[in-house]
Amino acid sequence: MAEVLALVEARLTTALGEPDARAAVTFLGTDRIEVLRFTDAEQGLVRYATLGMSASPMADPTAVLADPVKGPRAELVLTVRAGLADTDKVLRPLAVLAASPQVEGLVVAPGASLDVGEALWPGAPFTSVLVAESGGLVEDLDLDEPLDPVRFLPLLPMTPNEAAWKRVHGAAALQEKWLNGGTDLRDPLRKSVSLD
Repeated sequence: MAEVLALVEARLTTALGEPDARAAVTFLGTDRIEVLRFTDAEQGLVRYATLGMSASPMADPTAVLADPVKGPRAELVLTVRAGLADTDKVLRPLAVLAASPQVEGLVVAPGASLDVGEALWPGAPFTSVLVAESGGLVEDLDLDEPLDPVRFLPLLPMTPNEAAWKRVHGAAALQEKWLNGGTDLRDPLRKSVSLD
């Protein structure tokens, strides 16, 4: 487990630079989850990445016994524009989402919605996120057989209206709405896209 997390942290550092802050959260009965913050002053962005979710594979909740080796592994990455909101308060909600495979037996995969039930940070118009495809910002990390690779899944904040619309029409349709509307998904204060 520690070896996997060391490789994951090395991959994050290679892709995003050195973290300038980190926080650890432990929930009863779960492994420790860290959230690392990476500031990209050049682009005016802040990135938050979980570290700890990939220590164990995500298990199918219908399986009688969880396989301790095989199964999908992932970490979560959230990117927002710096200085527009108190986004550092997202650390705990991100850790909650990263712990959900251990706590609730969820398998987090692209296209899924994850809801924290409260604003992602103070004043945020978002209470949930859409899980996007991996491989863009941080490349997947291959591990030795028989372990599955670690995927770094981007999170796209959704307003409650967008989340409700996505439940009916699907993730691809919502992403198309965002694209057609020229939505800045990194704006921590953005309004909901027009869903007519």
